[in-house]
Amino acid sequence: MEELLEIRQLLEQGKINEALLLVDELEEMSLSDKINKIDSYGIILLIHLIKQKAEKRSTRSWEISIENAVREINKINQRRKSGGVYLNPTELMEILQQGYQVAVKRAALEAFEGRYESEELAAIIDESEILTQALELIQK
Repeated sequence: MEELLEIRQLLEQGKINEALLLVDELEEMSLSDKINKIDSYGIILLIHLIKQKAEKRSTRSWEISIENAVREINKINQRRKSGGVYLNPTELMEILQQGYQVAVKRAALEAFEGRYESEELAAIIDESEILTQALELIQK
């Protein structure tokens, strides 16, 4: 809120360039927040897709978690006023790829009752298949 007041003061003083720099900072902070949230939901999505593929089964709980994660990613990524999205498919895939190892480690704690280390679990599944499936679900 302080930033908005500062922008107002700068505009009233005719300091347009300084006000625009502050607007740029606010936009960057907002986008960074959206990316962090998408990353968090992307990891949740990947965890459950990994467990499904590794165990060759699914549960209602996993399916609901997948649906919720996809819905939240799409909600966060949606530009409300101008339409469109903040992150295109390539950028979304980059975020999913960055979170994949974290997702494997967390999935290893849950899949097969935690019997496998993350490296062992990773050997059971196809990373590119999981990432592609995640992106397809987000883009539906």
